[in-house]
Amino acid sequence: MKILVTGGAGFIGSAVIRHIIENTEDSVINVDKLTYAGNLESLTSVESHERYAFEQVDICERAALDLIFEEHKPDAVMHLAAESHVDRSIDGPAAFIETNIIGTYNLLEAARSYWNKLEETEKKSFRFHHISTDEVYGDLEGTDDLFTESTPYAPSSPYSASKASSDHLVRAWLRTYGMPTVVTNCSNNYGPYHFPEKLIPLMILNALDGKPLPVYGDGMQIRDWLFVEDHARALYTVVTKGVVGETYNIGGHNEKANIEVVKTICNLLEELVPAKPNGVERYEDLITFVTDRPGHDVRYAIDATKIANELNWTPEETFETGIRKTVEWYLNNKSWWSRVLDGSYSMERLGSQG
Repeated sequence: MKILVTGGAGFIGSAVIRHIIENTEDSVINVDKLTYAGNLESLTSVESHERYAFEQVDICERAALDLIFEEHKPDAVMHLAAESHVDRSIDGPAAFIETNIIGTYNLLEAARSYWNKLEETEKKSFRFHHISTDEVYGDLEGTDDLFTESTPYAPSSPYSASKASSDHLVRAWLRTYGMPTVVTNCSNNYGPYHFPEKLIPLMILNALDGKPLPVYGDGMQIRDWLFVEDHARALYTVVTKGVVGETYNIGGHNEKANIEVVKTICNLLEELVPAKPNGVERYEDLITFVTDRPGHDVRYAIDATKIANELNWTPEETFETGIRKTVEWYLNNKSWWSRVLDGSYSMERLGSQG
């Protein structure tokens, strides 16, 4: 297969591309605008591979997308390009409307124009895989409820509302035009190459620097944490084996309160980096509770039964194994994250906590 991946220089997109190049015989066309969170250094292990190509294009640029489809002739699209930082969506929602809604519309239309010209057998095998988030469902009130594929949409932030809109567009292009689409909604990802404004990398790097570890409210917001490499495997499984018109929820089976995540990181650092910055006795002493953000969802949790039963995917990492791998990766890859922090990127210091 030849797979067009949008947002392939981002956190999840780069994991998907590394997985495809390193574990399959498929080719990848990476289409990325390279916004602040896009980092080609996350793809250094595959950038020179003969089955990898990169196109720096904004998905809002329809003419450029048409040229890419015409030149590369992909068999499938995996659409990950999105503005995804909740705090940024509260401060400036316009970019989220532009990229997540208008950009998805442009990509759908470019894909449909290309798809309409294919032979019938190619038309049937083509896939448009839209990668979304569990945040479109809002939050859960009970302690035992789980998001299923039939949970009603109730987005809380400009980010999740824009993703909900893009989900609806994708399903409408299947219903109205017959274009073969599939949708996945995932829980909070973490792992190597995660942009440092997000909760887990922010806590690791702030702790190493002796800076405060800002935790919203009381830190009891619960998220289902999914190791990014498990997610990449799931996404490839869906694009190759998923049924047209279906939605698959992808979760890590790892519900943790934000404060528990932060304390786990602190405990790992106590073990792995016992020599602390000056004036720090324990990493946990750096935890600082800050004013909660507007509309902060209390709990997310995914029921991933469907993808397990129908496509035989389950996560390989527990939270304990995944978070250890993540902390160790940041300790061993200072050259990657230091270039993100050295002024090359515009970065906010308060991390998104899902």
